[in-house]
Amino acid sequence: MEFARRGVMLVLASPSGAGKSSITRQLFEQDPNIALSVSVTTRARRTDEVNHRHYHFIDVPTFERMRDSGDLLEHAEVHGNFYGTPRAHVEEQLSAGKDILFDIDYQGTLQLYENCRPDMVTVFILPPSIGELRSRLERRAQDSAEVIAKRLRNARKEMDHFTEYDFVLVNEDLEDSTRRVRSILVAARLARQSRSEIDRFVRDLQGQIDALDAPPVSPPAAASAAGAPAPETPKPAAPRRARRP
Repeated sequence: MEFARRGVMLVLASPSGAGKSSITRQLFEQDPNIALSVSVTTRARRTDEVNHRHYHFIDVPTFERMRDSGDLLEHAEVHGNFYGTPRAHVEEQLSAGKDILFDIDYQGTLQLYENCRPDMVTVFILPPSIGELRSRLERRAQDSAEVIAKRLRNARKEMDHFTEYDFVLVNEDLEDSTRRVRSILVAARLARQSRSEIDRFVRDLQGQIDALDAPPVSPPAAASAAGAPAPETPKPAAPRRARRP
């Protein structure tokens, strides 16, 4: 049985190459109730990006207005461009019981803690070894040796913040790691079930038990077809005494 609940903000963070993106893809394939948080950004849209799907592309004055009015749950400046998470959309999804996955760094996570900690569950993903992390980055065939070295240096800094997350997971096997993250999400969902609905359900169960203990009720006497009370059963006549001769 499912009870109504508020959605969960699931935050996954990891050094580059630890497997966060692969786990995220599997979560989306296995669970239709998870949606990806779509950020606003002031950077130019790339040719393969779709507005409102990959990002909400806005100009700088709009971003500044949203930031200054408290309409962003978290925001950051990266390489001269601004990024942020819209508050209204997240609240709409959570109120509808939809879970939202966030792919943000530790700085964004700390900002979310300030605004919506009760709705969050956070997971930091580690590689099984630095040798494996390097191999994963090299297998991507996307970065030069210099970029890979920089990512490894950044990974060391990011690992300093693992204590700020609710769970820490070592990603040795993709299938097992995805299963563990799903277990964390299931537990978070159960913790957010509507207490009022559960209370009504428990009261109903208790009422069913009370009904079992109640004494049986005798059926009313059958009435005649005309609605008159049923006739009384005649008493047997007393035996007659024999006369003396």
